[in-house]
Amino acid sequence: MTTNDTTKHATAHTPRLRMAELAPEFYKSMIALDAASRKGIDPALAELVKIRASQLNHCAFCLDMHTKDARKNGESEERIYLLSAWEEAAGFFTEKEQAALALTEAVTVLTDGFVPDAVYARAAAHFEEAEIAQLISLIITINAWNRIAVTTRLAPGQG
Repeated sequence: MTTNDTTKHATAHTPRLRMAELAPEFYKSMIALDAASRKGIDPALAELVKIRASQLNHCAFCLDMHTKDARKNGESEERIYLLSAWEEAAGFFTEKEQAALALTEAVTVLTDGFVPDAVYARAAAHFEEAEIAQLISLIITINAWNRIAVTTRLAPGQG
């Protein structure tokens, strides 16, 4: 892709509307939901989950934000780069992280209309029941943010 191609693409993908201004009560509720969903979740794991869901949802805005946040929290470039192929790069992620990423994919994609029992059991082997509830809350919340950002066309680098 040439510089001109990049510029054309960037200018064609501009924000449609500002949710925070046009639906302020909803937006404030999303902020509160986001804060509640992160309670008790390791911040490094939370960023991996947010990045992976954002990759699956093709949310450039959230990918930009959460990869930057992950780096600020000490996440390695290598793990960020390998996250989209975490199953093939399993040696770079703990069993607990892999279980969380599998659950993230199952909840995000829902291709079969449900979260497979094996995926849930894998998470249950690494997380207490309350932790799974928080993890599911986190996954649902980042999916909601992804849908807001993709639908309203939030541009990367502006968050």
